[in-house]
Formats: sequence, structure tokens, C-alpha cells
Amino acid sequence: MADPTIQTFCCHRPNTTDSPVNFLMEFHSDLYNTVCVASSLLGIAGAIYQILPRRISSTSNRSFGFSVRGRQIIVWLAVADLMAAMGVFVRSILWIYYKQLVPAFSNELSSVIFCAVSSAWIQFFYTATWFWTLCYALHVRLTLKAQRESTVLYHITAWISPALLTSMGLLILYVPDANCHNINTLSGALTHILPNYCATLLPMFVIMIANPALYCCSTQDVKKNVFLRLGQITQKERSTVDGLKLKFIVTTLTFYMCWLPNLICGVLLWSLWIDLPKTAVIILWYIMAVMNPLQALLNSMVYRRWSEGIEQIYFPCLSRSNPDFISSYSHRNSADPIDLSEDENTSLLQSHDERLPTNRMSINGSSMYT
Repeated sequence: MADPTIQTFCCHRPNTTDSPVNFLMEFHSDLYNTVCVASSLLGIAGAIYQILPRRISSTSNRSFGFSVRGRQIIVWLAVADLMAAMGVFVRSILWIYYKQLVPAFSNELSSVIFCAVSSAWIQFFYTATWFWTLCYALHVRLTLKAQRESTVLYHITAWISPALLTSMGLLILYVPDANCHNINTLSGALTHILPNYCATLLPMFVIMIANPALYCCSTQDVKKNVFLRLGQITQKERSTVDGLKLKFIVTTLTFYMCWLPNLICGVLLWSLWIDLPKTAVIILWYIMAVMNPLQALLNSMVYRRWSEGIEQIYFPCLSRSNPDFISSYSHRNSADPIDLSEDENTSLLQSHDERLPTNRMSINGSSMYT
């Protein structure tokens, strides 16, 4: 899981047996790590499913917009999810079977390094998933506004920002001797431990606010574009708008389900440390152990097309020998410029077979806007 507390767990053991941080030893329990293994396997499966190449079903009677840039964002989101879930899986398996790698059992430098490096790996890629979800929400907004986008800027935001945040937070925590458990002063905690919490939780909080705001603005843009185009909103258009709104809500709720426990846990630790409800915190850790890796599986459900028979997984090496696939592929690639421009839209939003009557822009074939 991506939580600053488990990164603190990587520090050398405290000098005293009655240290208030001893309850962190729950992280080394076999039960906790078994939960992490199970949820990370589900996350790996969901991420792989999302990464697999897609094609539009030839059984569909309509031409559905297939987002090039939107699909790329979703794939990179799944790649980051996959790397993070694999990190959780490997770390948990090793902690179950090789206790000498657990800082609670071994105070050797090798256990500290393994814990710190694996935690940094997981933290970096999960932070990248947060930024990719932000890029996706921004992509939806810019698509509806018919504004230009920069793929390079998306990659800079989604990879460089997590690298800077993760490295800064962990360097302050571990340098010079990874003895964060032996900090006994408030000023020491504020200067060595708090920055890592801020580097983790503040971006999460900002994205929790930014994504719903972007989706809310996108919903208003949909309504505005439909009204300006048609001069009225019929039941058909209202149904399309409601479908898009539902997808925005589900996407936002999925992100909150996966990461709100981390935010609550961080707030509890810093606001109630003197009289910490340890049972509640441990319950939150188990919830995070389930929901953080499960994000990849949930994303594979949320970001896919919801209509049946439209999107199909295919393997190019197998499909090349299929004449029907070659024919359909050639037909799609011989489309006119307008059809190609329709492909430059958002793949989250495909949910209806009916489309709004315009030939300018489509949002995944579910509706079209100017």
C-alpha cells in the first residue's frame, strides 16, 4: 500500500521495547501480508486486462469513436497500477517467507534497504496513478472544450512529479541514518517525518478535489454543447448526459474508495498521536491493504466501455491471420479525416448506442459535441 506509515516502519527498530511506535509491527504479520498478496494479485490481473489491446467489435452497426489519446492515458494508468501491485506482491511474499528482510525481526542494513527501496517503488507508481487519473480528467475537459492537448506534458506531470515527491519525502525521512523511530522531539518529527506525509497525502487530497471539479465542469460543457447544437434537450440527449454524469460519478467514487482510508489514517496519526485509537488505525491499514492494490481491478471496470459487444480484446499476432480482422482494420484505417478526428476522444465515456446528431466530435461514440 502507498502509506507513509509503512515507510516509517522501514527505519531501524526503536531503542526501547515500550516505544509508542511498536504497534507498527502489525505490518510484519503474516495475516496482513497475506491480504496484501491476495489484493495485489487481483490488481495485477485487472491491470493486465486493461493493458491488453482493444478493437471495435465488427458486429456493431455504428461507428463508435475510439479514443487514441484517452486510451493511451488509460494504458499508462494501468501500467503504473501494474508496477505498484507487483511491488506490493513481491514485498509481501518476501516478508512472509524471508523474515530476515523484515525490519521488525532484523535490524540489519539489508532489511532496512529492502524495505525502503520496495516502499519507494510502490509509492512512486501509486503516486503516478493519481496523476494519470488527473490527466484523464483534464483530457475529458479539454476534449469537450475542443482545445489542444500535449501528450508530453501529460507524461511530465505523471512521471516527474511523483519522482520528485517520492524522492524528497523519503530522503528527508531516511537521511542520514534511517533512525526516524528515535526522534523524541516535536521539532524533529515535524522536520523529518511530516514532510513525507505531506509529499504523499497532499497530492492525493488535491486530486480528490480537482478531479470532481473537472468532471463537474465537463458535465456542464456537455449540457451547454447539446443545447447550443440542437436548441433543445430531448429525452434522448438527456439520457446521454445522465450516462456521462454517472460515469464521472463512478470514476470519482472509485478513486475515493481506494485512497480515502489513507488520508483518514494520516489525519488520525497526526491529530491523535498522544491518545491514538490503535485499533481503528490497524483496521484502516487492512482496508488500505485491500483497496490500494485493488484500484487496478476497479479501474479496469470503470474505464472500459460499458456497452456489450463494442470493445473486444485482440492479439495482433493472432489476428493477422484472420481475414475478417484484416478487412475491418483496413476499412477503419481508410476513413476520411473527420472519422479519424473522431477517434481523438475519450474512451471512458462510451456507454450508449445512440449518438447525438453532429459530425464534429464524438466522445467515445456515446454522444457527439461541437
